[in-house]
Amino acid sequence: MASLSIPGVEDPDEAGLSAPVCRTVTPGGDVLLLVPGDSAAARAAAHAQDDDVTAVMEITDVAPVSVPHRIRGRAWVAGWLTPVRNDQRAEAAMLLAERHPVGELLGIGEALQPDPAPGLYGRAAWMMLRLEVGEGAVDDLWGAEPVEPDEFAAAAPDPLAPHEAELLQHLHSAHSEQVRGLCALLGERKEACGVRDRAVPVGLDRFGLRVRFTDAEQRSFDARFDFPGPVRDVTELRRAMHRLFEAAAE
Repeated sequence: MASLSIPGVEDPDEAGLSAPVCRTVTPGGDVLLLVPGDSAAARAAAHAQDDDVTAVMEITDVAPVSVPHRIRGRAWVAGWLTPVRNDQRAEAAMLLAERHPVGELLGIGEALQPDPAPGLYGRAAWMMLRLEVGEGAVDDLWGAEPVEPDEFAAAAPDPLAPHEAELLQHLHSAHSEQVRGLCALLGERKEACGVRDRAVPVGLDRFGLRVRFTDAEQRSFDARFDFPGPVRDVTELRRAMHRLFEAAAE
């Protein structure tokens, strides 16, 4: 879930906030955004002409499972916003379409035209924007840390991200006892979860699994179980999970 804030923009309906319909990152580390043509971000970028617009994008990481306190972390990316223009439009549209091939991008053809097709009240239905990253930050289970632009550009998408919700649901429904048994790997914290009667997997990436242990009085804590090495696909994930379950059962 992402929102785009334009400092200094006052909008009675949006308070300066625009929710991108979709987003992706270019090989150079810029963020491409598709926003409604009548959004605050689109208007601010269009009115600025060739000037850069300072913007902050906030991304909220929400667990794709039904548990209390679903927010797993937040990230902020700040930089300079400009419309994607002329010969850059086709390439940007293709990058966005690779990330979101259906749904909102069924109208991406409008973005490929030299002049966007007008929507209601004469405004373009969609506008593509480019956010040149100047700085970033992440606040999650491990604490708050700054992110440099070159680190952001070099980061690779997690291969499990498109399948995370399905994989977590499968772990919870088909392997709930084995997930609960992972508390055996917590060392000194093992006793704290010995009486826990519920364990829900709330996060999964190439580096490991995050589980929330909760007791009958609704007291809970999250624990992270790292894989021996980063996994590259679901096949390697299956092997890594089996190793975790086997280690917990010993």
